[in-house]
Amino acid sequence: MRAWRTHRYGPPREVLQLDEVAVPEPDHGQILVRVQAIPLNLNDLERITGGPMLVEPELPFSPGMEVFGTVEAVGHGVEADEWIGRRVAAMPLQAHGGWAQHAVCNAVSAFEVPATIPLPGAAALYFPFHLAWLGLMDRALLQADETVLVHAAAGGSGSAAVQLAKHFGARVIATAGGPDKGALCKELGADVVLDSHEDGFAEGLLLERVLAETDGRGADVVFDNVGAALFDASIKATAYDGRYLMMGFASDKSVADQPWIVPRQVLMGNIRLCGVTLAYADDGLRSMVKAAMGWNLASGRQGAAIMHEIVELVEAGAVRPVVGDVVGFEDLPAAITAMADRKTTGRVVALIEGDQP
Repeated sequence: MRAWRTHRYGPPREVLQLDEVAVPEPDHGQILVRVQAIPLNLNDLERITGGPMLVEPELPFSPGMEVFGTVEAVGHGVEADEWIGRRVAAMPLQAHGGWAQHAVCNAVSAFEVPATIPLPGAAALYFPFHLAWLGLMDRALLQADETVLVHAAAGGSGSAAVQLAKHFGARVIATAGGPDKGALCKELGADVVLDSHEDGFAEGLLLERVLAETDGRGADVVFDNVGAALFDASIKATAYDGRYLMMGFASDKSVADQPWIVPRQVLMGNIRLCGVTLAYADDGLRSMVKAAMGWNLASGRQGAAIMHEIVELVEAGAVRPVVGDVVGFEDLPAAITAMADRKTTGRVVALIEGDQP
């Protein structure tokens, strides 16, 4: 099969090579997916440039933490009759290996997407809507008539969060960079759009604007996948008994394992600080990770339930995947470069040759 592989760390156009490699075989609890589409994620960049990684694979390897395709084979412990032929969105093993014509994934991290949802939208559902659901519905317990502040609202999980929040009756304040992205947020249902490119946005303008839009209360829920650049301003903009959702670190991943949160900010804010991670595992691995690291992973059962809810909403026309660009498999290095330069809106989806929308 063909696979884009990182042979050394550096700029995508320089270090990615399109190689011919053997098709991998699924092991216990795993499935083999014939990849039809590859959604790009910012975290794919660190596998290419050598940025902060939770698990650093041995070079050379394929980046790609998300794939969409058809199940071709299964490993031990997976029922072939239930899986082979399924159309699934899935996470490859250890969140890499997806930039290839086949990918091995844990069955617990793969979810069926019905044929009623065509490509490229079908490939754009998984990560954004699962993240948004885990944050808004599971952690924040979002209620109708609450105000939600969504950062980077024209991106993948941000655009999903805007739509889910509106569907469940919330008022949405969206932040986005520039008029084009702001227009998309309005189209998705945002009540107020703030331009994050304005001077002083992180230094006080964000707080000023949010307070003006909430009668001085602040936002009941802050959905923040930007991280360090807007953390202080976002904490200040969270209402009494509000929920700040730590969704990611797009502005600076290097702080992910650093002591950069000041306890008094949380204490004096009288807020709830919520961590949100998209990672599904079976009960055995969940227990092992809890004992070894103290971390909590969601169950595959929860993931399946969330996907069921999301599919129903998409089929009803209540929400939609936001696809900004559709590119070819050969264009992946250029596409991830554009994402790194913040030149993309919504999701970027690469289609394997022959798999057209």
